Amino acid sequence: MEPIFVGGQVVSAGAVREVLDPWTGEAFASTPVADGGIAERAVLACVSAFERTRRMPAYARRDLCSRVAELLRARAEPLALVLAREAGKPIALARLEVARAAMTFAIAAEVAVRARGEVMSLDLSEAHSVYSGSFVHVPRGPVLAFAPFNFPLNLVAHKVAPALACGASVLVKPAPKTPLSALALAAIVREAGAPDDAMQVLPCDDSVAERLVRDDRFAVFTFTGSARVGYMLKAISGKKQVILELGGNAAAIVHEDAPELARALDGLTASAFGYAGQVCIKTQRIYVHHARYDEVVSGLVARAHELVPEEPVSAKGFLGPVVDDANGARIGSWIDEATAKGARALHLGSRDKNRLGATVLETLGDTAGMRVVEEEAFGPVLVVRPYGTLDEACALVNRSRYGLQAALFTDSSRAIAEAYDVLDVGGLVVNDTPSVRSDAMPYGGVKDSGLGREGVAFAVAEYTAPKMLVSRRLAR
Repeated sequence: MEPIFVGGQVVSAGAVREVLDPWTGEAFASTPVADGGIAERAVLACVSAFERTRRMPAYARRDLCSRVAELLRARAEPLALVLAREAGKPIALARLEVARAAMTFAIAAEVAVRARGEVMSLDLSEAHSVYSGSFVHVPRGPVLAFAPFNFPLNLVAHKVAPALACGASVLVKPAPKTPLSALALAAIVREAGAPDDAMQVLPCDDSVAERLVRDDRFAVFTFTGSARVGYMLKAISGKKQVILELGGNAAAIVHEDAPELARALDGLTASAFGYAGQVCIKTQRIYVHHARYDEVVSGLVARAHELVPEEPVSAKGFLGPVVDDANGARIGSWIDEATAKGARALHLGSRDKNRLGATVLETLGDTAGMRVVEEEAFGPVLVVRPYGTLDEACALVNRSRYGLQAALFTDSSRAIAEAYDVLDVGGLVVNDTPSVRSDAMPYGGVKDSGLGREGVAFAVAEYTAPKMLVSRRLAR
């Protein structure tokens, strides 16, 4: 059983949760499940730790984050194997996630020593002529972080690294299916020399999690997951600063002048089907100019035909399984619903519980009620549709209630400017897929895709608040 640390000590709980390998369906590890009493101890420890973390000088925060990055690189292969087992992530993508987590902490080390403040002119009127001012950004208080199952290491890192960089303690509730990566990261943070309880990981059930969200001793709540759950938790979060990184339904536009089409199709295939599509910025919809439509569709179908689910630890693994049988059944039902409502299956992937092949659907008319078009599929399904004008394509992209990222393949600066102005998304990627994410950039969306931004420097801005110093010049 993997231990949990609360108040700097290993604690045991009455309840235990098994960790299942999504590929085999078999348990290979277990964790304690914290009850309300353990959770209270963890909150008290987090509040106490904040009094130490907030006083850490910048160099100490920088050095801590650097050591975490170094340890992540040193433990890369064991961590990647944990990701492959608990999340069903193909090993090549698991290795990439560990590398990105190390980069996230390396960025945090640099952010930790950035100046965060300003000297202000306050003598803007005769009444204020004797005043001068300055401000610095200080951590708001302890951070409560809820992480998802699909990136159980790097998306935890994106919540923890900014906290350590700015001097905040953080309590992480990992996804129930994937707690091991977060627990491993907490052990690394302790080994790197963090103050006791600067980072705690608390597997718990929903009732305990909701109690944590309501707790006013946390100043910040950061959540990655579904829009339904995220907005429900925001409603009960009280006075906290809230950051929500929620769902997506990412679209790509392939314009008539799209360059390097073979490379684009390789990228779109990887974006749509890699890790069984369990990425919130995976390509779910592609709108193709009618002049390139046949070429694009035939290329996508040919590539999808080659993809079948494979064991995550296999060197050839690309799809892997979806996280569980229930999600496999859900995705299959959405595909069936779409075909019943008029979508045409250009390639229909195999189905065996949570092992789904790649599916490509074509829509030409009304898509009302097709959840593969309207909602976040989070599975290996792709919908394609032709368009005539860029205005039409942008309108189709914007029809979604989500607005995380989108992509545009074109050589036209005018088309780029138009799409950037019109598309209602948090980010536009040009000549690559909507799955592109640098760990330094401001990442987040609009509409039902969330509130606030991640990316270390931008998360630090969410975790901190300006504190003002006003000085009156004394008479001589």
